[in-house]
Amino acid sequence: MTTQQNVVVLDVISRGVSNVLPRSSLPVPKSFSPQDLKMLLMKRFEAENGGAKISAWVDSMRASSPTRIKSSTTASLPETDDTSSWIVHHPSALSMFEQIVAASKGKQIVMFLDYDGTLSPIVEDPDQAFMPKEMRATVRDVARYFPTAIVTGRCRDKVYSFVKLAGLYYAGSHGMDIKGPSKSCKYKKGNQGVLFQAASEFLPMIDEVYKDLVEKTKSIPGTKVENNKFCVSVHFRCVDEKSWAALAEQVRSVLNHYPKLKLTQGRKVLEIRPTIKWDKGRALEFLLESLGYANSTNVLPVYIGDDRSDEDAFKVLRERGQGFGILVSKLPKETNASYSLQEPSEVKEFLKRLVDWKKMSQRAAKCA
Repeated sequence: MTTQQNVVVLDVISRGVSNVLPRSSLPVPKSFSPQDLKMLLMKRFEAENGGAKISAWVDSMRASSPTRIKSSTTASLPETDDTSSWIVHHPSALSMFEQIVAASKGKQIVMFLDYDGTLSPIVEDPDQAFMPKEMRATVRDVARYFPTAIVTGRCRDKVYSFVKLAGLYYAGSHGMDIKGPSKSCKYKKGNQGVLFQAASEFLPMIDEVYKDLVEKTKSIPGTKVENNKFCVSVHFRCVDEKSWAALAEQVRSVLNHYPKLKLTQGRKVLEIRPTIKWDKGRALEFLLESLGYANSTNVLPVYIGDDRSDEDAFKVLRERGQGFGILVSKLPKETNASYSLQEPSEVKEFLKRLVDWKKMSQRAAKCA
């Protein structure tokens, strides 16, 4: 349909109105110039195309926001043929723990962790996504034995205020804002205080978009607009599904004025980001290079995440043929991850087992 509409506009310019538009279509005053008609048809095209785009966005919003399973922390995935098949291809990282650590023999494990839905539970108010004390203690232990990075769509300063651990790398705004540990780190081979910002020139634009979206969406109850420094997140977890189309329309109306920005989606969140070629996968590669493992075979990256944006990192690991992606999900999803965990409590258990295994390995090495 898009191609046909474009052809109509081109035909108006080259052949004239009478050869393209039937008399019963739009009333055309004789005083209209070809340029006027071109603008008229382009507006009509944009309106029709915009409606199709909104419909596609809403469908995508539904697809990326499956109904959460209300169950206890020990509940397992519902038994269906599809689930069983998915588990075969993406087995639990807990049940495959011995195989995972066996693959690390002679290699340095480097940990990459998403935040929301991985280290903290998904909550209705993103400002209340606090990390449980036990999880913080576990992550602190992990960082003592392995280089560890938090890779998140959140603003770097915001996620640091949640995690509050100085010995980690933090990659905020989907990896567009990266900073190394604020204290001495024994794993660091290169520049100690690595600091990288991939899209600094977009900061004024992001601020404008944030203000526009706050104003445009204030009439839609439940909407939460978050300025994540290098991207803007529009949370619709608390928005009635009947209002999703109206919300998508408001986001589109703002985004139309910023061709250098693009829309991506996560779990009940619309995200506006710069169109630069940078994502969590690129951030993973940058951090490995910063640690001195750019082309090394002596490293085993492990990335744990629950969101669609984490797929960029999972894909990088598959393409490198090095390391493992672990998807956190209670529902079967199409993914490039090798393994799965159901929820943050299982992430904590996996990380604890990793620390215990490392401690035992070090003790065994001393006794040898």
